[in-house]
Amino acid sequence: MSTYRFEALTAPRAIALAGLEDGPDGLAAAALANLERGGFPNPIRCISSGAGHFAGFADLPEAPDLVVLATGAGAIPDHVAAAGRRGAATAVILTPDVGGDLCEAARAAARRTGLRLLGPGSIGLSVPGAHLDASLLALPPKDGDLALVSQSGTVAAGIVAWAARRHVGFSAVMSLGIACDIDVADCLDHFAADIRTRAILLSLDVVTDARKFMSAARAAARAKPVVILRAGRHRAAPRPITTHTGALARPDAVYEAAFRRAGLLSVDSLDAMFSAVETLGRQRPFPGHRLAILGNGRGIGALAADRLADRGGTLAAAGTLGNPVDLGVAAGPEAYAAALGPLLADPGNDAVLAVHVPTARSDSTEVAAAIADTVTQVRRSGSRKKPVFAVTIGEEAGAASRLAEAGIPRFPTDSDAVEGFLHLVRYREAQDDLMRTPDSLPRGFSPDVETARAIVARALANGQTWLDPLAVSELLAAYRIDSVPLTLAPDVDAAATAAWGIIAGGGTVALKIVSPDIVHKSDVGGVRLDLTSEADVRAAAADIIARTRRLAPEARIMGFAVQPMIRRGQQRELIAGLAEDPTFGPVVVFGRGGTAVEVIDDRALGLPPLDLRLASELIDRTRVARRLAAYRDVPAADRHAVALVLVKLAQLAADCPEVRELDINPLLADARGAVALDARVMVAPEAAGRRSRGAYHPRFAIRPYPVEWERQLTLKGETVTVRPVRPEDEALFLTFFQSVSAEDLRLRFFAPVRDFNHAFLAKLTQLDYARAIAFVAIDAGSGLMLGAVRLHADANHESGEYAILIRGDRKGTGLGFALMSLMIDWARVEGLSRVEGTVLRENRPMLTVCRQLGFTTRPDKEDGGVVKVSLTL
Repeated sequence: MSTYRFEALTAPRAIALAGLEDGPDGLAAAALANLERGGFPNPIRCISSGAGHFAGFADLPEAPDLVVLATGAGAIPDHVAAAGRRGAATAVILTPDVGGDLCEAARAAARRTGLRLLGPGSIGLSVPGAHLDASLLALPPKDGDLALVSQSGTVAAGIVAWAARRHVGFSAVMSLGIACDIDVADCLDHFAADIRTRAILLSLDVVTDARKFMSAARAAARAKPVVILRAGRHRAAPRPITTHTGALARPDAVYEAAFRRAGLLSVDSLDAMFSAVETLGRQRPFPGHRLAILGNGRGIGALAADRLADRGGTLAAAGTLGNPVDLGVAAGPEAYAAALGPLLADPGNDAVLAVHVPTARSDSTEVAAAIADTVTQVRRSGSRKKPVFAVTIGEEAGAASRLAEAGIPRFPTDSDAVEGFLHLVRYREAQDDLMRTPDSLPRGFSPDVETARAIVARALANGQTWLDPLAVSELLAAYRIDSVPLTLAPDVDAAATAAWGIIAGGGTVALKIVSPDIVHKSDVGGVRLDLTSEADVRAAAADIIARTRRLAPEARIMGFAVQPMIRRGQQRELIAGLAEDPTFGPVVVFGRGGTAVEVIDDRALGLPPLDLRLASELIDRTRVARRLAAYRDVPAADRHAVALVLVKLAQLAADCPEVRELDINPLLADARGAVALDARVMVAPEAAGRRSRGAYHPRFAIRPYPVEWERQLTLKGETVTVRPVRPEDEALFLTFFQSVSAEDLRLRFFAPVRDFNHAFLAKLTQLDYARAIAFVAIDAGSGLMLGAVRLHADANHESGEYAILIRGDRKGTGLGFALMSLMIDWARVEGLSRVEGTVLRENRPMLTVCRQLGFTTRPDKEDGGVVKVSLTL
């Protein structure tokens, strides 16, 4: 449903309230008091048996946009149905869903009339700018430009109270409760487009629809800052843990990976949430991560540097003045101005933190004025606007005012300032991740998908949950992931025979038990290493069988895996694999490997799909990444090979949805590459009826680049490549626009366009394929762009608005018709019901193509120069 009827929810023309029979201490009475306290200017009608009230919704003189329900749970579904029949648009259900049945009953009653529901268990909503306070909040929120969306009513109330003490205001406060209809994703879609909202604050516990949430979050984060605080981060996993990767992919870590990929700034406290909003409101994200620190004392500078190191930040290399720069306890405004100028010009740092502690010889307001004036002068000179953060210890209103006027974030402590700096760094990193939409199939990589699917299907047909070692080896080989050769031996004699080939060649043998009932072989002593003779192999095999029958008597023993020993030497032990999260689906896991992997807990998670850059960033977020570099006489490991393994695993997850967990531990990496020493794979049938739009994993939370929509067209004897637009197509579009006539640009954008800057091009090339598509046509010979068509679905995923531009010398070749046809095909596959567009009346060629494709046309009532076109699918 998304933003359908949201305007009626946030700006109602009339309100109806039901539930006053519970008396002055009831929810309805409290809600009415808040409505009156807020000064709502439009009619408020009460539904109750009391004198002067309306007996039912049918008696109301007008249909209310908003209904507030605070009756007993049993009466709620009937009220919802009656309000819907009267023409109400939205309802807030304050009544809690104690028994767990109210949500579905209310939703079923609302579905018949399209009534939107907030709750049950919501504490309501407040829109201060509209004098609407249909909530149970103890304090009325102040008017401002932050939208607060919270699943928990008590958390929302706490944030509002916290904000009131700090004079922070809201464009809206919305408590979701059980969220049987309106959810976080709907609110993100609405507030992303709300011109009164500068930033969005989210407080949530769980995500119920990962695809919807990720699509809305990515769209909102492209429009404005979204800061998220999650409650219950350390809850135990709701699923049994069977592999190391499964243990490492704890729910809190998966949520953090999802938030990062969506471009959200995740915080862990209310202080951090509003600190992030303050920083993002005064300072734009910047490239780089190196901080220079300036202060009037060695100790205060050292404290800031320590805090930066503790939080994983980077201190810029010391320049001629050092870092931190110590100006001395008596430093005044002149000293700060003299030191700040060179730091702002120094290419060795990316941001500057100026800390001032007031002394008898140094006034805070004067120092703040010097910092503000210096920064302003540098910015006016045309130099790069390097970010500056300031700390003035103490409550100096004059200092805070001067810094605010210059747009410099001001903090009360060095710790807060470092957090503010890191908020910007991490926000920019999240934005970088957001802009990456890797291919569903990495270019230049061709796995043997059919073989992989056959391996998995065979195991499922045999009732297996775990692939046997030989099948695991074959599966990895299908994706060109190197692994140690193995022979599957059904008994002791076969194991000895297989081992002889290795021993005769001068090698030693690793012997491992094979059992579908034993995941961790070391639990039963099921691994023997460095065996040098057939006799050793026979003895080890017999001992393994005896120990297994004693420690795991129910386990089925299928035989042994026989492998040559790999000398680890300079190889690093890593772990790589796939885990299944119940909310966000497949997750790629990377970290330090070995038997103590869960104790070490050095890991990073990423949502597929991945490309090499995302995989490399995943590696960088672990401590073991430092061990991949060269040290002493040990050459650097092949990071590219390690990253490629992660990309391949992500692709395997896309191709084989039945693979639920995959554990390569250890993955050995050195200068020669990466090889899987031991691996296990768990499989399960895909749920019946589960289907995805497009050729990718049905549980992927992020839509990958839709490679299946690439086409080769022949138009009047010329070959044209048509494919979906990629984020890296900016340069292609820039060259195209520079070759298109000003008149054609005017027909496309309805106004002259001269500035093709990064922001303009990014909007055209960085797409969320869950709600938009753009096809680019490229000449197969020259590689030049010939034209493009795009379609953006509305937030309700019911209709889409298209736009098209063709190079002048390619008009009349059928390219426009072909691109429009492909766009319409995509809309049909996506389940849209309508394609719409706006065409200048003078653009007759476009109107002709529309008529040929079956579009209807009608004049625009508000602008006689344009025509509205529409195609029902």
